[in-house]
Amino acid sequence: MSLHQRPHQKPPAAGDSLPVSSPTASTAASRPHPLLTLPYLFSLLAVLLFVALLVPWGPAARPPSSSSSWRSYTLQDAAASAAAAGNGTVLLAAVSGPYLPFLSNWLISVRRAGRADQVLVIAEDYETLDRINAAWPGHAVLVPPAPDAQTAHKFGSQGFFNFTSRRPRHLLQILELGYSVMYNDVDMVWLADPFAYIVENHDVYFMDDMAPVKPLDHSHELPPPGKKGRTYICSCMLFLRPTEGAKLLLRKWIEELKEQPWSKQRKSNDQPAFNWALNKTAGQVMFLLDIFS
Repeated sequence: MSLHQRPHQKPPAAGDSLPVSSPTASTAASRPHPLLTLPYLFSLLAVLLFVALLVPWGPAARPPSSSSSWRSYTLQDAAASAAAAGNGTVLLAAVSGPYLPFLSNWLISVRRAGRADQVLVIAEDYETLDRINAAWPGHAVLVPPAPDAQTAHKFGSQGFFNFTSRRPRHLLQILELGYSVMYNDVDMVWLADPFAYIVENHDVYFMDDMAPVKPLDHSHELPPPGKKGRTYICSCMLFLRPTEGAKLLLRKWIEELKEQPWSKQRKSNDQPAFNWALNKTAGQVMFLLDIFS
């Protein structure tokens, strides 16, 4: 026999007999299984019919997740909530994902001043919208279309221009809803409540972007234009009332941004356009300079 040859089975001897089923086993095999009886099948069919009537065909509809529900959250609803907490005034900031640590730092100082309930954050991407509202429901809204804001754009880049040029539109929309608005960049903190310094009844309040410290009795008029023919007013902290003068300034700001788009040669941002708009509407808008500095 070769090594891999299967061994032959020994045939049964003449006296040997194959196993024969006993009468009991044969009888049991011939009986129908209790689960296959006609009454059981009718019962199973009735249960399936009952389930079919109660449960709709196809997969059950999933309830909207918390993140998807914020996609339909509007600026009108968000601003109304913030303004209700602030006696008609919205405290506005705009951030994308890379700047969330700045937002957290700024919010600490705002909370210390007791103004956190007035805060409305314009989220510039959907991930930021979901993250803020997951931790702080209702305090973030996205105004479509969302720009490409997943990276931290450098100052002077086209991405930075696209990000900041949306600012006057957000502000104008809130004024059109009838609310006052304070806008803050988030790379700052409050040392005191700035609302204590908003005096009289002007359209717009802002501060100079020049380095020299001014005396307490300095003029609140626009300073003379710089070497580029315009002033250097900072757009990083603004307070605007829902007046025609403030709306006029914002519309002019939007126009100036269209006339001065970003280019590789100019590498502009929103602030020069704001200053041109401010200079061109100076006789029509009531403003107060350097109340926050």
